[in-house]
Amino acid sequence: MRIEEAIKQNKPFSSEFQKSIVNLVYTASWWNQVATRLLRPFGISQEQYNILRILRGMGDQPATIKTLTERMLDNNSNASRLVEKLKKKALVERLECPMDRRRVDITITAKGLQLLDETSKIMESDMHKNFKHLTEAEAQQLNELLDKMRG
Repeated sequence: MRIEEAIKQNKPFSSEFQKSIVNLVYTASWWNQVATRLLRPFGISQEQYNILRILRGMGDQPATIKTLTERMLDNNSNASRLVEKLKKKALVERLECPMDRRRVDITITAKGLQLLDETSKIMESDMHKNFKHLTEAEAQQLNELLDKMRG
């Protein structure tokens, strides 16, 4: 569906650049709604899912709140609060660093890895379903254009 139809706009955009921004924001919101719906049965938010993915990507290395904040997709999220919620669900552990008591190391638990495996399969499956109208080459081109846009 074209963006004009999706937002029921009757008059043309002032430029292709304006149309691109509206399309980008609308599409990001659409994907956020899809991801929220997929993660809801697992009791985690997209931001919590992102933290778990970062921690899994760290391997055996623990992460600090600073590391998580730097690597999160949404830099405005409160990583400390998200980690605390994940800790209450036994998906992550917070460990005081023996060398520096002010530093807290965060690691993903076995339960967190298991949940992440389950949710990742569902997210990947749905991603392929929602992106079925794009070829691999078009997805690559889209990535290149988005990277270029951010400079």
